[in-house]
Amino acid sequence: MALVINSAARDAGGFLTVSGQLKNNGSQPFVGTSAWRGNELTSSGESVAGATLVDKAGKKRYYVLRDTDGRCLCTTGISSVAAGQTVPIFVQFPAPPANTAEVEFSLPTFATATIKISG
Repeated sequence: MALVINSAARDAGGFLTVSGQLKNNGSQPFVGTSAWRGNELTSSGESVAGATLVDKAGKKRYYVLRDTDGRCLCTTGISSVAAGQTVPIFVQFPAPPANTAEVEFSLPTFATATIKISG
């Protein structure tokens, strides 16, 4: 299973949306892992709500935003990824300060990656 980050863009309203895709490079279906949703109890179910951003310069960690019902502002419903299939994902966070140009993105079971912020 591979995670590819395509963009990290600031949105109006103070959000940062990270977009990417999960790709199953294997020959067998990949069953989603509960680690992706993190250890918070939320209404999101199977999701990528366990993702975090770290602004090393600002010494801050950002967690996925939630709606008023406690659901993550992120991709939900990923229970499995068929062999060779690519599934688009998105995750919304509070935006770091305007002078922050890059952050570290983490999703459980994947290596942490430094990503550049656009916008």
